[in-house]
Amino acid sequence: MSIDTPPPALLFAVEPARALIGLTELAVRWRSLPMDRVGRGRPVMLLPGLANNDASSTILKRYLLRLGYRAEGWGLGVNRGVPTVGADLGRLIGRVEAMSAAAGGQKVALVGTSLGGILSRLVAHRRPDLVSRVVTISSPFAGPGRATNVWRVYELLAGEKIDDPQVRDRLAEAVRPLPVPSTAIWSRSDGFVQGMNCVTADDPNCRAVEVRSSHLLVQCRAAVLRAVAEGLA
Repeated sequence: MSIDTPPPALLFAVEPARALIGLTELAVRWRSLPMDRVGRGRPVMLLPGLANNDASSTILKRYLLRLGYRAEGWGLGVNRGVPTVGADLGRLIGRVEAMSAAAGGQKVALVGTSLGGILSRLVAHRRPDLVSRVVTISSPFAGPGRATNVWRVYELLAGEKIDDPQVRDRLAEAVRPLPVPSTAIWSRSDGFVQGMNCVTADDPNCRAVEVRSSHLLVQCRAAVLRAVAEGLA
C-alpha cells in the first residue's frame, strides 16, 4: 500500500485551518464520546509527534483518564527523534520500564502520534515483554521518509538524513508485523504525510481505522479519540 510521493501542496497549505475545524468539531462531539470507565487503571504511555512534547497529548490524556486508564506522557520533552530517545531507544525504553514497574509490572500500551507512533512500533519490536499493544495515529511507518512534506524538518531536528542507512533500517524494522496487537489510525487527506503509508496490509495483528482529518492536531479529533479507545479496549 506504500506510496512514494508526499501529499499535494494544497492539502499541506490548509492544514492549520483544518486543525482548527477539528477542535471545533471536538467541542461539539465531546459529550457523545464513550465515557465508560473500562481502563481499570491499565498503563498507557502517550508519545508525541515530531517537534511536539507532552502538551500536545493533553486532550487525549484527559479523555483516557476519564475512561479509567493510567495515562501519562512520555516525559522526554520535545520529540526530535534519536537525540531525544537515544540511538538505541534506550531513554524511551527506560521510561516504558519505569511506567511498567510503577503499575506493578503490567505491560504498557503505547499510543503514538506521527513519529511517536513509529517509535512505539520500534519499542514493541525490541521489548515486547513491556508492551501490551500499540496504537499509531497518522504515523508513516510503512513508506519512504521522503513521502512527507516535513522530511526536511526531521533532518534539521534529528541531525540525520532521511536516506542514511540507520534511518532506512529503523523504518524497515518498524514496518515489520508486530508481536503485539495494534491499531493504525490514518487519513487519506493528511497534508503532512502520505496517508497510505500509515497503514499496512502485511500485519495480521494490525487493525486499520480510516478517519478524515488533517495531520495537525489529529490526536484531538473526536473520531480519533473514539478509535484510540476502541484500540485500547
